[in-house]
Amino acid sequence: MPRMNLEGASAIVTGGASGIGEAAAQQLAAAGARVVIADLNEEKGQAVASELGGLFVKCDVSSIEDAQASVVAASEMGPLRALVNSAGIGWASRTIDRNNVPMELDKFELVVRVNLIGSFNMLSQSAAAMAQTDPVDDDGSRGAIVNMASAAAFDGQIGQCAYSASKGGVVGMTLPIARDLSAVGVRVNTIAPGLIDTPIYGEGEQSEAFKAHLGQSVLFPKRLGSSEELAFMVMECITNPYMNGETIRVDGGIRMPPK
Repeated sequence: MPRMNLEGASAIVTGGASGIGEAAAQQLAAAGARVVIADLNEEKGQAVASELGGLFVKCDVSSIEDAQASVVAASEMGPLRALVNSAGIGWASRTIDRNNVPMELDKFELVVRVNLIGSFNMLSQSAAAMAQTDPVDDDGSRGAIVNMASAAAFDGQIGQCAYSASKGGVVGMTLPIARDLSAVGVRVNTIAPGLIDTPIYGEGEQSEAFKAHLGQSVLFPKRLGSSEELAFMVMECITNPYMNGETIRVDGGIRMPPK
């Protein structure tokens, strides 16, 4: 069975304006897909979309209307075959602070809303469109979805309760959704990145020194991973016809300490 052919198909990448999402969008475009960059950052999103010959859609992943607009935009360029759920936010806060004041519930709720509910929203809307396309092979394959979790889903550090809960939810829904969508030939996998060199760490000498220090805690190689390396695994999950229902850590073997 050959790899899934993306030539002439469309794909959606949430958070595609930077980092892992941008790298995934580049590799999808190189494989022949027309890519919708679904992001809140208009300036960067437009730039990436035009560079790749795709479309930009301003998208709050937790909005049903924005998710539907992304799916419509993709479907106009070709049958929707791939979704990469890469949009996400973090919020560092302990459950109670040093003065025993509880974490603000609305902050916890926002992280879960974007990372977990937003992923499900984009996924369900995209799956509905994929289900209406013609199968691409004798197996009845219609598409593939890749969610982005985190090593924090398993080794959440101090202050990561909201982020870990949201990413743990993504891991937890992967298999049941893969089972749900097996009826229409759509595969679902999740990637759990470790320490990845993205714009979140800033730029400059201090930033580089901090990243080098972080890299020493990685088993091997002793450095942060690159967005491109994560995108390699995204493409494997999309194009390998037998990858389904799995969560894969891409982390250089790191196991995160409490802090």
